Amino acid sequence: MASSSWAQKTGFKPVFSAETKAGQSLSRQPDLEASPVVSTPSQAVNDVPHGDKVPPSPSDGVPTNNARVEERTTRLPVMVDHDDLVLRRRPSPLNYELTDSPALVFLAVYGIQHYLSIIGSLILTPLVIAPAMGASHDETAAMVCTVLLVSGVTTLLHTIFGSRLPLIQGPSFVYLAPVLAIINSPEFQELNENKFKHIMKELQGAIIIGSAFQTLLGYTGLMSLLVYQSRGCILNHCCSWTFPLVGTCLEIGAVQILVFIVFCLYLRKISVFGHHIFQIYAVPLGLAVTWTFAFLLTENGRMKHCQVNTSDTMTSPPWFRFPYPLQWGTPVFNWKMAIVMCVVSLISSVDSVGTYHTSSLLAASGPPTPGVLSRGIGLEGFSSLLAGLWGTGMGSTTLTENVHTIAGTKMGSRRPVQLGACLLIVLSLFGKVGGFIASIPEAMVAGLLCIMWAMLTALGLSNLRYTETGSSRNIIIVGLSLFFSLSIPAYFQQYESSPESNFSVPSYFQPYIVTSHGPFRSKYEELNYVLNMIFSLHMVIAFLVALILDNTVPGSKQERELYGWSKPNDAREDPFIVSEYGLPARVGRCFRWVKWVGF
Repeated sequence: MASSSWAQKTGFKPVFSAETKAGQSLSRQPDLEASPVVSTPSQAVNDVPHGDKVPPSPSDGVPTNNARVEERTTRLPVMVDHDDLVLRRRPSPLNYELTDSPALVFLAVYGIQHYLSIIGSLILTPLVIAPAMGASHDETAAMVCTVLLVSGVTTLLHTIFGSRLPLIQGPSFVYLAPVLAIINSPEFQELNENKFKHIMKELQGAIIIGSAFQTLLGYTGLMSLLVYQSRGCILNHCCSWTFPLVGTCLEIGAVQILVFIVFCLYLRKISVFGHHIFQIYAVPLGLAVTWTFAFLLTENGRMKHCQVNTSDTMTSPPWFRFPYPLQWGTPVFNWKMAIVMCVVSLISSVDSVGTYHTSSLLAASGPPTPGVLSRGIGLEGFSSLLAGLWGTGMGSTTLTENVHTIAGTKMGSRRPVQLGACLLIVLSLFGKVGGFIASIPEAMVAGLLCIMWAMLTALGLSNLRYTETGSSRNIIIVGLSLFFSLSIPAYFQQYESSPESNFSVPSYFQPYIVTSHGPFRSKYEELNYVLNMIFSLHMVIAFLVALILDNTVPGSKQERELYGWSKPNDAREDPFIVSEYGLPARVGRCFRWVKWVGF
C-alpha cells in the first residue's frame, strides 16, 4: 500500500508548478530528508533500526485498528493508523515550516517579502473607497496609515491567539462591494460638508455590529457547523466599475494591466538570485513601473488626464501621525446597514475557513481542527471590531492572497509574518508614507483590481480540485452558483434604472445605488434597503445558492468534502499539531475548558 500524508490523500502535491524543482527544500532537518514514499509495510519493517519495536502487520492477522504505534525508519518517522501505513510528517515544499525560527537576517528579509508581495491588497481598498466617500488627500493618507496600523496589530493577534497560521490580516475585497453600496446610498448623495466623516461614522457602526456577530459565531463554536461549506464559490465581482474607471485614463490604466500580465505570465520563469521576482512581486513591481511611467509623462507635460500630483505628498500630511480610535468621531449605529455587515461577515468567515485549510496544506503537518477554526474566526471578529473603532472603512479578515506568497517564497514560518507586522506598525506612524500611497491615481488602482479579482475568483474555483469535480452533482451546483451569482445581481442593479438616474454619482457607480430603485418596494423602507442591497451582491447569491443546494442535494462523502479534517482526539495526541496550533502555554491553560476553541 502506497503511503501518503493527509494532504497527499486529497491529491495535493508539494510541487506547485514547473518553476519548483521536485525534491527541493523537503525539510530543514537532516534526519527527515528522505523519499516521501514507503511502498509497503514490509519495506518499512526492514528499515527499522535494531531495538525498535516493530508493529504487527495487518497481514499477520494481528488487529491494529486501535493501534497508533509510531515507528521510525532509517530516515523518516512513520506510524500505523487504521491498518494503513502513513507518514508521520509529510515532506514540506517550504524552506522553513510553521514553528521554525530563522536567523534574524532571514526574519527581516522574508518578513519584508511577505508584505511587499501583498501590499496591493492592503492599500487598494482605502484608495478605492476614500475618493468615493469624498475624502481629501490628507484624509486618504490618514486612512491608509490606519489600515497599515490595524493590519499589523491584528496580524500579531491572529498568529499568537488565532489560527496561528502565517496569514496576514487586513481589509478584504469581500467587504468592498457592500461598502460601495452603502457609500452610494441615496441618503448620502446630498451631503456636501464633512461627507467623508459622516459616511465613515456610519460604516464604523455597521462594522462594529457585524464584528460582534462574527465574534459570537466563532467563540461559541457555531462556525464549526459551516466548515464543509468553505468550498462554496465566493465571488466579489465589481466588474461594473473597474474597467470603466480604467477607461477614464487608458494611458496608465491599460498599461498597468499589461505590465502585470507580462510580469505574471511571460516573465514568471526569470530567476534573480534564486527567486522568481516577477511572479512573487508582480503587484508592487507593476505598481512601481506604471507609477514611474505616469510621473514621467506628467513632468513632461504629455499627460492630459490623470496627472500624478506628488506636491501634496510632501506638504500636506505630517511626518508623524498616530492613528487613534474614534479619530473620525463617534460611530453611528444604523440597523439596516448593520444587517448587511452581519451577512458580509458570515461570508468573510466562510472564505477565511477555506484560506486556513489551503495554507495548512503548505505550512502545517495537519489541517486545523474545528476548534482552531472557531478560534480563528472569533479573533477575526475581534479584529474587525478594532477596524471599526479605528475607522478603516472595512472589516478585517484573512487575506487570501497570502497563500500564494507562502508558496512563492517557501517561507511557512509565522515568525517573519510577525516581524513584518511590527514593521507595518512602525510605517503607519509616518504620515508621509500614507501621503505617497494616496498619490496613486485611481485608474492604476482599478487596473490592478481587474487582475486581482480575476485571480481571486480562480483561486476560489481551484479549491474545487479537492472534491469530486467530475460528479454531475457538483458540476450542476457550481454552474448554478456561478450563473445566478452573475445574473440575479444584474437584475437587481438594472431594475428600472437609467444612466441619468442620479447625476451626483459617477456612471460606473450607478449599479451601487440599487437601494433606491430595486424590485423590493414594500411599505418598510429599511427592509427594502436591506433586501435590495443584499440580493444585488454577487458573493451573497453565490453563497446562498451553494449553501442550499449542497445541503439539500444528496451526495457522497467524497462529493461533499474538501479534504480530510483533523479529529480533535487525534490532534491532542499529535505533538506536531499541538506545537503548531496550540495556544501559548499560559493562555492555553486558561482556555482548556473551552473545548470549541481549542482542539
